[in-house]
Amino acid sequence: MFAGHIGAALAIGRAERGVNVGVFIAAALLLDFVLWLLVLLGLETVTIPADFGRTHQAQFVFPYSHGLIASVAWSVLAGVVGFVGYSRLQTKRRAAVLIGVAVLSHWILDALVHRPELPLTGAASHSFGFGLWNNVPLALTLEAVVVGVGLWLFVSGTQLVRGKRIVLVVLCLVVMTFTAVGMTLAPAPPSALAMAASSLATLILVCVLTLWLGRIPGLK
Repeated sequence: MFAGHIGAALAIGRAERGVNVGVFIAAALLLDFVLWLLVLLGLETVTIPADFGRTHQAQFVFPYSHGLIASVAWSVLAGVVGFVGYSRLQTKRRAAVLIGVAVLSHWILDALVHRPELPLTGAASHSFGFGLWNNVPLALTLEAVVVGVGLWLFVSGTQLVRGKRIVLVVLCLVVMTFTAVGMTLAPAPPSALAMAASSLATLILVCVLTLWLGRIPGLK
């Protein structure tokens, strides 16, 4: 789930125009930022199984980034940072709550598609996951719906200038296309570290671009 996180962030961004939509997108992707950083540091692990070519599913041990309790903690932390960062905003409390919600939305969407591997606390605790990735057409359809609804809500609720609206639509289409290819046709990554590094670079690129899209005077 990657494009779906962006779709959820766009829907949340509709509710608070005083916050750059790129902030909501960064918040919705925060758990993956933490995951790939911790993988590079050797504190969490991702394994590329032998059947990756058939399932296109890596195996994760990620209690610090994607555990339910950890995700709630990251959500609260992000909300506090948002409250401080937007202290001059009249709707700072709502902004802080929505930033926290964007972070937690990541765990909720991941729980829908991952196999039961999202732990409650530590790696040995009860794990969550409905495994929709076992039915790739259904999972991709759900993700496309989340992206489409989020994009429609955001674009219809904000006066985004035409050029930036086009860039945002193209970005969502490109990300959704890469998501679909990654779940169906992409070969296995050469290594877990390569997967972490490339994923982290992609996250940074998307966040930088969407932060630019959300800057004034892009929104009127």
